[in-house]
Amino acid sequence: MGNNLADALGARLEIVHTPSKNLLPDLLDQRFDIGMGGVTITLERQKAAFFSTPIMRTGKAPIARCADKDKYESLSEIDRPGVRVIVNPGGTNERLDRANLRAAEIVVFPDNTRIFDELAAGGADLMITDVVETPLQQKSHPELCAIHPERPLEFGELAHLLPRDLALKLYVDQWLHMTQESGAYNTLARRWLE
Repeated sequence: MGNNLADALGARLEIVHTPSKNLLPDLLDQRFDIGMGGVTITLERQKAAFFSTPIMRTGKAPIARCADKDKYESLSEIDRPGVRVIVNPGGTNERLDRANLRAAEIVVFPDNTRIFDELAAGGADLMITDVVETPLQQKSHPELCAIHPERPLEFGELAHLLPRDLALKLYVDQWLHMTQESGAYNTLARRWLE
C-alpha cells in the first residue's frame, strides 16, 4: 500500500521503522509522513494527529502457545497470579493490559520484531494484540494459537496515522476509497493477511 500511495502522490517511498512507543512523537517530529501498517485509532492520538478513514475493524485478542490456549479465553482467565502477559511498550496493547490486568504479570519486551519468538520460546504465557495479527503470527509460529479472534476482547479500528495536514488527509482518504472500490486494496490484503 505504501508503494501504491507513493506512486499516486508521485513520490518516492522510504520506509522508516519506529517502535510503537515512538509512533506519535516521531510523526510530530516529522521523522516520517504517514504511519501505515495498521495503526489503532485512539482518541489520545487523535488529539495530536489525524487518521485516515478506517481500513479495518479489529480489536484485541490473546495468542498463546497452542498447548495452553484453552487457559486464556477471557480477561478473567488471563488476569490471575502466575500468568505472564508479554507486551510491546507504549502502544494500545500495553494500554489494554495496564487497564485490565491487576493480578497477571505484565512482561514488557522492547523488540516488537521478536516478541512472538519470545512468546513461543516461553518468555511469557500469552500476548494480547490486534485481532488481525493473531492468525498471521499463528502461521509464522505454528506453536502459537490465536484465541477467539472472531470475538475480540475490545473494539478497535485500524487506519493510517497522518500529521495535521487536511489536504494530505483528504487525499489519503480519497486514495483509500479508490483502492478499496477498485479491488486493489482487497488484492493486497489477501496477499499479506491470508
